[in-house]
Amino acid sequence: MSAQTTDHRSIIDAILDNCGRSTLPYQQAHRGDTFGTAFWFNDLIAVDDDNETYAQYLMTAGALTRYDLAEIRLRPGLSESPMSANGLMMMGFQEGWTPLGDTGVSVMPAGVLHSLARRKKWAWATDEITDGIAAKPEDLALLGDGPMPAYVLGHDVGPDRTQREQAVIIGEIVRRGDGQEFVWGGRIPHGCAGAPVFVGRHLEERSFRLVCLGVLLPGESGMACHPVAGFDRIRTAVRGLPRQPVADTHDSAPAPTRWWRRRK
Repeated sequence: MSAQTTDHRSIIDAILDNCGRSTLPYQQAHRGDTFGTAFWFNDLIAVDDDNETYAQYLMTAGALTRYDLAEIRLRPGLSESPMSANGLMMMGFQEGWTPLGDTGVSVMPAGVLHSLARRKKWAWATDEITDGIAAKPEDLALLGDGPMPAYVLGHDVGPDRTQREQAVIIGEIVRRGDGQEFVWGGRIPHGCAGAPVFVGRHLEERSFRLVCLGVLLPGESGMACHPVAGFDRIRTAVRGLPRQPVADTHDSAPAPTRWWRRRK
């Protein structure tokens, strides 16, 4: 067994163990042609004594959210109680997303999804891309200039357009331009744009640190490559958003962000 094969398997196992419940497949309703993958992201707001305060969002490629009626596909394991359906319908889908400047990424406050679930009498059980996994500038600076292995955790479009099974796609990323941007070389299964992109930062011996590099954006016209929006710019843009705590008691109340405190 080659060292690269071993690394692939170890990194894929780490992605699924830590982030397997972080992704959601979505699509334009009524058999539209737009399919994407979104994922849960927790932004670390503050650390105070023994508490950490987070704001939670759904994150994806903004170009894939420009329609009114969407269907979010649900899968086993994403609920703490039985679900009553295999999907959630969302009206006013485009209006629910906030673009993050010129990154190509948009976010939706997670309170919207928690409210939808409560109306259906169930609750989400998810993994999230956290501040500890999302790449920081120093992580990106340590990545090489040449092609390096990378991994997309996305949802393909099945033959009947409803399966949307989760898959880890193995490929490569390379730097481009002034070296501050990355692209995924090669094709990606339809429906996986908007998904998180991971790399394994090698440490001593055969150990590694799992890093979420950023968000896979739709491919450029006529080219078999996908830009990757890095978390260095994403994090800065997210922290520039207005925030206010959510009164989480009424489904009809606005839910700009879902906040909570976690003890260390």
